[in-house]
Amino acid sequence: MGLLSDPNRRRALTNLVTRLNTPLCVMCYIVGITWFLGLAFEPFTLRTYMSENAMGSTMVEEKFVYGDRALSYSREFSGHRKKVGGLPVDWLVKTMKSRGLEVYKQTFSRTLPFPDESKERYMVKGTNVYGILRAPRAPRTESILLSATCSEGSNNNQAVGLLLALASYFRGQVYWAKDIIFLVNEHDLIGMEAWLESYHDVNMTGIQSSPMQGRAGAIQAAVSLELSSDVITSFDVVVEGLNGQLPNLDLVNLFYAFCQKIGMLCTIQGKLQRNDWDTLPGYSHSLNTMLLMVLKQSSGRPQGDHGLFLRYHVEAVTLRGINSFRQYKFDMSTVGKLVEGMFRKLNNLLERFHQSYFFYLLPSLTRFVSIGYYMPAFSFLILILMLRALDLWVQLSNTPHVQDDEEQDPGPSMLSLATPIFICHLTGLALYFLPILSQDMATQHFPVSETEAVVFTAIAIYVAGLALPHNTHRALSGSGTECGWRSLKLLSLLYLAVLLGCTALINFSLGFILAVTMVPMAAFVQPSGPRVLYAFGLVLVSPACTLLLSIYFYHYLLEYPITLLECWQQFLMAISQGILDHHLYGSLVYPLISLFIYPCWLQLWNIVFWK
Repeated sequence: MGLLSDPNRRRALTNLVTRLNTPLCVMCYIVGITWFLGLAFEPFTLRTYMSENAMGSTMVEEKFVYGDRALSYSREFSGHRKKVGGLPVDWLVKTMKSRGLEVYKQTFSRTLPFPDESKERYMVKGTNVYGILRAPRAPRTESILLSATCSEGSNNNQAVGLLLALASYFRGQVYWAKDIIFLVNEHDLIGMEAWLESYHDVNMTGIQSSPMQGRAGAIQAAVSLELSSDVITSFDVVVEGLNGQLPNLDLVNLFYAFCQKIGMLCTIQGKLQRNDWDTLPGYSHSLNTMLLMVLKQSSGRPQGDHGLFLRYHVEAVTLRGINSFRQYKFDMSTVGKLVEGMFRKLNNLLERFHQSYFFYLLPSLTRFVSIGYYMPAFSFLILILMLRALDLWVQLSNTPHVQDDEEQDPGPSMLSLATPIFICHLTGLALYFLPILSQDMATQHFPVSETEAVVFTAIAIYVAGLALPHNTHRALSGSGTECGWRSLKLLSLLYLAVLLGCTALINFSLGFILAVTMVPMAAFVQPSGPRVLYAFGLVLVSPACTLLLSIYFYHYLLEYPITLLECWQQFLMAISQGILDHHLYGSLVYPLISLFIYPCWLQLWNIVFWK
């Protein structure tokens, strides 16, 4: 404090930061990127461990022997599904009731804001079927849930068969202290969202559904099954949820512990565990896994049905069975033992998951990176914006006085700064509202479908923002001023720092990707110098180009490279899915980009063409 309170020392510190501003910014960027890349190195990470005492031991004897019954149920389900052309509601209700469950149905409908061409649906109507096994040894105030989805074009019959077999097995056990809900939802995420909203008596997305006829206790944890084969070679655990939310790490550790006990292969991001962490291929494998998680989390899209539970503070994961070329196969009895063991452990919970981590990255299933380890990498990037803002503040404060006979720079007026900021945010509002509102008019005047109209309208508004009259300050103040663009850049840097900081607290991966791309150009753009180079760099780090490059890089990490044409098609699909996810499930990525990040980027574009 003495350093900052002494005017001389404060002036010396300010001069030092101003004189070394560019080297300090470059150093912070290098340190931030290097810090993040080093997180995949095993000695720099923490070993996973069980924090919840009730989950600490897996010394239970799994006795599930209904593997053949699960296959029989799946074949029956598949036959009735083909017969009725959808979810066989009557057969499911009859089968669940014969297993001794309280069975209920829930109908729902949802009209999409525009057709979802990837799944060929617009008006969605369906039915969810769920059965409740009441706890025989508790007051029935808590519950755990097992779900399996039934969607058009998906083949999840084995998951439904295993769910019914587990319900039959669980019914004969007397040690349950929580209600167990067995849910078969239709139309994947839409059906799950309808069920969750009705169960919690809320309506946040406009889904029309019938009232919930039966409820169990408060849901403590949930497991979603995805099985498409009679045998599997490994299980892949999916953790990324809506808006980048993650389940409590103890639930992931519980799954891994039972996989280790049973001897089943388990993966994260589709990749197996490697032990050669001290070699370059081992480090590359861990980095690849962590980057895949970052890209999936940054999308804000639920990667499975479990992703919608996290909004309601229900810890959930999706277990996805993989049947690959590996020679070791596991049948339904082994898979059933895994799920049964997890539910017996969840049955021991005395309170909600809370002791372990909710913010983490996973380079493997045995190592994790906590928020205290990865946030410094992001902080170094934000420090660049603070250093440049401090430099601009000093320059504005130390504007040299001119002689009386010279024309004095009056400085920017409030109106000259507020006008470009207002225009940029008005463009963001148009980008958010107009694609949906103008789809009917676009289809009448152009030979495009509703989905194409929404996507191309969004792209047209986005590109039109580059041609806005960014020199309104000249009409307002007579001419552009040197202090004018510095003041606008100072506000833009502080605005961007706040935006990225808030984004990283909600979805670290999205905030970090935006920081890596936007911060360098935001720090160094100015209206003088190589203006064409600055403009080209800004276009490369714009949100649209960042999305395009992320799609290409994601497939590169999956070792499934795509052509530029395929990347462009997936880019268009990602835009439509982002808008749909916002309207259907409440994803925050599209409004964040259109209402805040894009207008802030336009302010930087305004600075480049300041006259």
